[in-house]
Amino acid sequence: MISRLPHHHLRRVGRFALGVILFGAGLSAASAEKLRLGNEGVYPPFSMVDSSGNLTGMEPELAREMCKRIGADCEIVVMDFKALIPSMLQGKFDGIVTQISPTPERVDKALFATPIVYNPATFIVKKDSNYTLTKEGVTGKGLRIALQRGASMVPYIHKHFGKDTFVEVYYDNPDQMKLDLLAGRLDLVFDSKINWTLELIAKPEGKDYMLAGGDHWLGDPAIPEAERGYSWIFPKKSEELVTRVNTALAEMIKDCTYTTIRKKYVPVATLAAEAACEKTN
Repeated sequence: MISRLPHHHLRRVGRFALGVILFGAGLSAASAEKLRLGNEGVYPPFSMVDSSGNLTGMEPELAREMCKRIGADCEIVVMDFKALIPSMLQGKFDGIVTQISPTPERVDKALFATPIVYNPATFIVKKDSNYTLTKEGVTGKGLRIALQRGASMVPYIHKHFGKDTFVEVYYDNPDQMKLDLLAGRLDLVFDSKINWTLELIAKPEGKDYMLAGGDHWLGDPAIPEAERGYSWIFPKKSEELVTRVNTALAEMIKDCTYTTIRKKYVPVATLAAEAACEKTN
């Protein structure tokens, strides 16, 4: 804020100097880089819209901190997951700040930033289920499985279990899956482990359900285990932006800002790189 100068002082320094100050302040605000980022907004605890209509969750808060550190004015737009990547490829977004698995097909189309979270997929089933989660164990049982439209869980299931092994039921978000699972309209879900642990298994309503079948990495199997994780993505020609984003994320992890934000939403570590901050926070 610019304080009002006494009239006699204005005469002494001249109105020109004040004009320069005002022009400089306006130029600084106008020259801030503007970025339009996509997020699905229905992936608690990583992203959700609260009762006041505000986008919140671990990833939006991390994204806002990242934007502050790279000096960008960011608008985060909520959109169905299945439409996020196509929209970015059409030039409607400068990036997507929802965790994306680095499948070979996606790596060909987009630049992946530093992993933001390691969140493998798993099965969610009733505790009294009487089948093993192998192709042989589920074939012929007519099991109804929930999958998210546009997610990498779909090709993974097709590759490892076949396209006709399950009765596949598609949803736009996990909240819809959860409602149908609890209502008995589904036999199992294949989705992200951390989300379902916190949003169902750890709650009273999840007392009859369990995680099963182990952890499943949905990204490129050629990526070494120590480097695996899901990332925010950007258009192919955004190398300079991705470098800045990666620098900001590395700083946030090192100075424990990442862990401080993560703990507001997720009680367990989501990156191995958090280890030092876990000991001190």
